[in-house]
Amino acid sequence: MSDTDTTNLEPSSEFEAGQDNIQVMGLDVHNPVFFVSAIIIVGFVILTLMFGESSTAFFSWLRPALTDLFDWPLLMAGNIFVLFSLALIVTPLGNIRLGGVDAAPDYTYMGWFAMLFAAGMGIGLMFFGVSEPLSHYASSFGGAVVENGVRTDWAPLAGAVGDAEASRLNAMAATIFHWGLHPWAIYAVVALALSFFSYNRGLPLTLRSAFYPLLGEKVWGWPGHVIDTLAVFATLFGLATSLGFGAEQAIAGLNFLFGIEITGTSKIVLILLVTAVALCSVVAGLDAGVKRLSEINMILAFILLAFVMIAGPTLVIITGVFENTVAYVKEIIPLSNPFGREDTNFMHGWTAFYWAWWISWSPFVGMFIARVSRGRTVREFVTCVILVPTAVSIVWMSTFGGAAIDQVITHGNEVVKNSVQEVMLFEMLKSYPITQIASFIGIVLVIVFFVTSSDSGSLVIDTITAGGKVDAPVAQRVFWATFEGIVAIVLLIGGGLGALQAAAVATGVPFAALLLLMIWSTYKGLMEEHRMLKGK
Repeated sequence: MSDTDTTNLEPSSEFEAGQDNIQVMGLDVHNPVFFVSAIIIVGFVILTLMFGESSTAFFSWLRPALTDLFDWPLLMAGNIFVLFSLALIVTPLGNIRLGGVDAAPDYTYMGWFAMLFAAGMGIGLMFFGVSEPLSHYASSFGGAVVENGVRTDWAPLAGAVGDAEASRLNAMAATIFHWGLHPWAIYAVVALALSFFSYNRGLPLTLRSAFYPLLGEKVWGWPGHVIDTLAVFATLFGLATSLGFGAEQAIAGLNFLFGIEITGTSKIVLILLVTAVALCSVVAGLDAGVKRLSEINMILAFILLAFVMIAGPTLVIITGVFENTVAYVKEIIPLSNPFGREDTNFMHGWTAFYWAWWISWSPFVGMFIARVSRGRTVREFVTCVILVPTAVSIVWMSTFGGAAIDQVITHGNEVVKNSVQEVMLFEMLKSYPITQIASFIGIVLVIVFFVTSSDSGSLVIDTITAGGKVDAPVAQRVFWATFEGIVAIVLLIGGGLGALQAAAVATGVPFAALLLLMIWSTYKGLMEEHRMLKGK
């Protein structure tokens, strides 16, 4: 990536990336962010292993406690991210180019989209593409259940008791809501802030730089250290959650296809093997590693998508894309409403968790998107980062979720509905031709998404802990890629997916407050740039 022509203006600060770094044992790391982050994470791993039963009980309590307590702040924050992002598309601020007026994109649209999507939510789409629509369909079809004046069901909104078609639309609207505008707006806010302050203001590519308009030179002191350290924790635990989902689904697929036994040991071995592959990708670098794997995954994802469309109920899927989009638009405001809701199980267990998870992922995805988005205008950036992935998510969920629900409604396939989440995709593919080939492609997709997430995540954490340097020694990325796998393993041992989800929520909640401040800081920076360019 070129370091020339990064801005038409003078840098906001004379601070240079890595100027507070220290060199030790061949490493080039920021003091104190690297050491504080590494020590706390190592301590977390040791304590979780030492107090196994207590850890399991603690994580089981933590996730519902946080989502119950912070439900409305998380939903309100998600709505603000969407409104701010969409406003940028229609205002003059959208004309600002990331990197200056003469900056050119470093990647083609195809390579850019592939990396956006692989980093953003690849594993999640594979894990939840069938399981979430089926779950919402079943709960909607069952309708609202009230005990002692409180709803105990998990149906979105009011449900649709006994009405298969209404339950289908309700399920798809709720699913797309969780994978559409809101998560991508969260990513866009972070990615835009990092891109702008790095490429247009000459500041280091690290989270603290996005707060320069609010904190000034203090951002290089302890307030900035706290921001970057929180970003490391959020990234690591948010990523560990996704790796846990990927491990669960990959081993379930291997069991489905080859009869490999599902045990804690097999999951650990799988995570270790995939982490080893990720290390090879880390050593290969951004262009040879993440970019190439992302493009391979995009091709495989398109093949699997096309297969389900053709082998499945093609007309139902195609019409479903349009019907589900309409349902999503119709229900987005009720689903976004944080107050006076009766569907509290759905709001806490699904939406609040998702928003905290996306927020915990935002430093990772945001910084990675920033690394590959120089040369785009703000309008082009926001449109492509929010609207294009949302459209792809609608097509993906309508295809996989629509095909699975059709199997239940039309063919009475209760097996796919009653399976555990991680095996639902493979049970759905079982009803179509060449099941083994399609299932094998699905397993490969999960594993390669696993690798690209680990690779790009280690790249991002290394940049943060190297004071914004993008050319730090490879050994540092190897260290973080290794620890991502270790944390995922430890959390699986210390409470399974519930522990992973609890860790993501615990880091996502405090980071939501930082992102709201980041919006104000970004707006101030963009307005200043707009006035200066207009005055030239």
